[in-house]
Order: sequence, then structure tokens, then C-alpha cells
Amino acid sequence: MNKKDIPQFAKKLNEMFPDAKTELYYTNEFQLLIAILMSAQTTDKQVNIVNKNFFRFLKEPIDWAKMEVDYIKDFINSISFYNNKAKNIKKTSTILYEKYNNKIPKNIEELIKLPWVGIKTAKVFLAVVEDAPYIWVDTHVHRVLNRLWIVKTKNPLETDKKISSGFTKDNHAMLHNTLVLFGRYNCIARKPKCETCPFTEKCNFFKKNKI
Repeated sequence: MNKKDIPQFAKKLNEMFPDAKTELYYTNEFQLLIAILMSAQTTDKQVNIVNKNFFRFLKEPIDWAKMEVDYIKDFINSISFYNNKAKNIKKTSTILYEKYNNKIPKNIEELIKLPWVGIKTAKVFLAVVEDAPYIWVDTHVHRVLNRLWIVKTKNPLETDKKISSGFTKDNHAMLHNTLVLFGRYNCIARKPKCETCPFTEKCNFFKKNKI
């Protein structure tokens, strides 16, 4: 990884996505956390379709702390792993209600103690609500950074560790939304839009495939 390239890379992505923000639908911090939890192995688009109705009823942890899991399943049964997600929405709501007085902790150490909330979910949440300098490494981000010249890693977890040690906080702040959108809409998995990409000069994927 050539650190001197990162600021220019981040600047260019900001120019491509000047108003970058999460595409998940929510109206408060609790709903955002639940939406992120629900988005695992599911597109934001599908989660939003579900939550436009679901969030009319699920507004605060107390709303669902004593609700039957089957009732939650009925709302979210069109998304992947809905059985496990429903159980963990119930558990998370209960913990936030009983232990945190309906408030969500604002640090990674406490967040990852919640059911189904891992490092990625915690980083996404804090980056959105606190503007914390985190990059959440999903499959899109892992793919982009490996296709380009940034990292050489085998999985998203390795990528996360690599950029956590190699990127500055300023880099993280600039990239946390734009990088996701670039991977989702430009550097897509099967047919990347290399013809309009500003990074082909240094892109390993482009050079290797001679697109």
C-alpha cells in the first residue's frame, strides 16, 4: 500500500460522490442500528422496502422489548436470515431498554456486546451518527481496495485490519461513505464500469484483464 496515494484517491471519490451518505432508511438512531443489523447479506434496497412499513411500529427499543419474536418475523420475512435477525432485534431491543434506558452506546466496545452487532455494524453506526473516522469494510470495499493498488488481502477482515493501521483518521473520514458507493455503483463485481473509472491508470484489475 502506497500511503501517499490515499489522499488523492479519497479526494477523487469525494468529487464523484459529493453528498455521500448511507442509503438505509431510518428516522432515529435506534432505527439506523436495526437497519444496519438487518442489512447483513441483504441489499439496502430490500431492507428499505421492509422498513418503510416496519419502522412505523418500531420506533424505540421499548416498543419491541416485550414483543413476541414471531411478530417481528412477520414484518421482516422477505429478507435473508430473517429468523435470526428477528431474534436479535428482540434481544437488542431488550438490552437497550433494560440496561441502557433506551439509549444506544456510542463506542465500539459496548456496541459489539449487542446481539448480531459486529465490528462492521458498529463502525457503520458510529460513522453515520457521530461522523466517526471509520471505514466499514463490506464485500464492496474489500473488492475495490484489492482491485486497485491499495491492499492485497484475502477477506474483508484482513482488509479492515490493514486499512486501520495504514490509513490516517482523515483518510477514514473522507472514504467511509464514498468507498461503499463506488463499489456499489462503479467498481461492481461482474461488470465494473472501467470505461468511466478515473483510477484505471493504477488499477491492477484493469491492467490484468486489459479491459
